Amino acid sequence: MSEKNHLNFKAGLQDGITIGIGYLPVALTFGLLAKSTGLSLGETILMSMIVYAGAAQYISLNLIALGTGPIAIIITTFIVNIRHFLMTASLNEKVEKDHPFIKAIYAFGITDETFSLAATKEGRVSTSYMFGLTIVAYGSWVINSGIGHFVGASLPEVLQESMAIALYAMFIGLLVPPLKKERKIVYLAVFAALLNCIFTYIFPPDWSGWAIVISTLLSAVGVEMLAKASKGVNQNG
Repeated sequence: MSEKNHLNFKAGLQDGITIGIGYLPVALTFGLLAKSTGLSLGETILMSMIVYAGAAQYISLNLIALGTGPIAIIITTFIVNIRHFLMTASLNEKVEKDHPFIKAIYAFGITDETFSLAATKEGRVSTSYMFGLTIVAYGSWVINSGIGHFVGASLPEVLQESMAIALYAMFIGLLVPPLKKERKIVYLAVFAALLNCIFTYIFPPDWSGWAIVISTLLSAVGVEMLAKASKGVNQNG
């Protein structure tokens, strides 16, 4: 590794530390909830290693608790993380040219936080910087997920079972900030909740996971169509 690449890698590591610290409480909580959901230590760590997506992993825990099948979980995860196509496409214009295979490796480590840091960095972003940035963030998420599960295993059984409530509190915490910024998200949340209630009542119990997936898709498409229609009426008016 050249001196320049070494310095860029070191800079990436330093920037990644701040993200790693931010991931600490969220990853610990995920590990705790994974333990209360019934995942083993190995399954929890493997999920963080392979999926590496906070919101998607939390949603997956909820679907697993409901007994949802793997196909529905995969589709839901895809929907939640579809924004990564846009983030990586945008970042591809900023990073230095390299072999597509090399880019694919560090692209796996792109999250909302690593993308924000790399995208706002002045000038071209080097490959060595991206590896330094993503390695620390990824390591923090995986390791602290395992620590959270290990700590959860030592908690009393009653407390472990009560941790399931924290999963819904986490969803509320993720939802409230966007609700304050844009009215469309309020409509989306309400519409999705109503559809999910209807489908949960109509569908058989083992289809509860599909109720969430279908509600999410229909509400997203429906609200977006209404928003475009409303915008067109305002422009014509």
